[in-house]
Amino acid sequence: MSIDSHSTAFASPAARADGRTNLIGLSRPELAALLEELGEAPFRAGQLWRWLYRRGASDFTAMTDLGKTLRAKLAERCVVDRPGIASEQLSRDGTRKWLLAMVDGQKVESVHIPETERGTLCISSQVGCTLTCRFCHTGTQPLVRNLGPAEIAGQLMLARDVLKDWYREGDERAVTNVVLMGMGEPLYNYDNVARAVKVITDGDGLAISRRRVTLSTAGVVPQIRRCGEELGVSLAISLHAVTDELRDRLVPLNKRYPIRALLAACREYPGLNNARRITFEYVMLDGVNDSPADARELVRLLRGIPAKVNLIPFNPWPGSAFACSSPAAIDRFADILMNAGYASPIRTPRGQDILAACGQLRSESRRRPRHERRAELHGPEPAIAGAVSA
Repeated sequence: MSIDSHSTAFASPAARADGRTNLIGLSRPELAALLEELGEAPFRAGQLWRWLYRRGASDFTAMTDLGKTLRAKLAERCVVDRPGIASEQLSRDGTRKWLLAMVDGQKVESVHIPETERGTLCISSQVGCTLTCRFCHTGTQPLVRNLGPAEIAGQLMLARDVLKDWYREGDERAVTNVVLMGMGEPLYNYDNVARAVKVITDGDGLAISRRRVTLSTAGVVPQIRRCGEELGVSLAISLHAVTDELRDRLVPLNKRYPIRALLAACREYPGLNNARRITFEYVMLDGVNDSPADARELVRLLRGIPAKVNLIPFNPWPGSAFACSSPAAIDRFADILMNAGYASPIRTPRGQDILAACGQLRSESRRRPRHERRAELHGPEPAIAGAVSA
């Protein structure tokens, strides 16, 4: 299945049933075009954009520098939809996990990780996941559908609502960093992710610096260069193995894009330099990928790539077939990398008690049968002539 056909097969939700337009996720030109349809000057788009993304307004009556007539038109034709909170869990370490409900009832998870000098929001790009990485809980949930740009950017907006983060600036914000490391493979939903990232990084929008937005991919090689050229965000690669034989088992996407092709794409990532390195994520699995020989081979593979390696102690989940490497094995692995000149921080697990740590996210959403989706769009199918009712 090609990238394009994959995106079509698991498309984002259709327009709202009531016909109104959700303003979240629209580009500036799209906002301007909508206002022109309403008989308004296009420059009003800038005012509306700031109300949506700088002030977090969701009620048109609060947009006081827009005329009453325009506000009435917007209320009639448009909405400001954000994900709703289906449930919230707070970890002992302060990590907060939200199960978020979309307009159509599908659910995804987002996680806020507070730290001393920053706050990181981990957001999802798909309901379920395209991939079936064996060590990842999300990978046990089949892909239901892609998230749209409003649903992706809306996760940050929801976090700002809850954390009262709208009027803070820079490092004072509760959310200073955004990572696309939640549910889903972002590069298999590239167009929607790109639209959302452009809102998130717009200086007059949600205003998170591109350097503080990280997109994590298991290695969708054809989209990596495009991501660097068009979005300019930081790149993280879920590597987890140093041989194709092992990575084929752990990360089945490797059968399509093997390690050699993946690392070649990394070497060509636009803007890559020692100040802007690629992060390679490496989950530590006891007796599987954690030997000194594995560490030395990883050093060899990464030679010439400005890189750092995040070593991730495996976070168990119900039914998982793996165990975490011992602290001694992780330290030994890290020492080999550091002695070769690669920063290799060992990630401190956060939110394990609420299944909010890396690789633990999962919702109970399911892909609805085709007849249900068709009935929602077109009404129930007509009865077959001659059918006998029960």
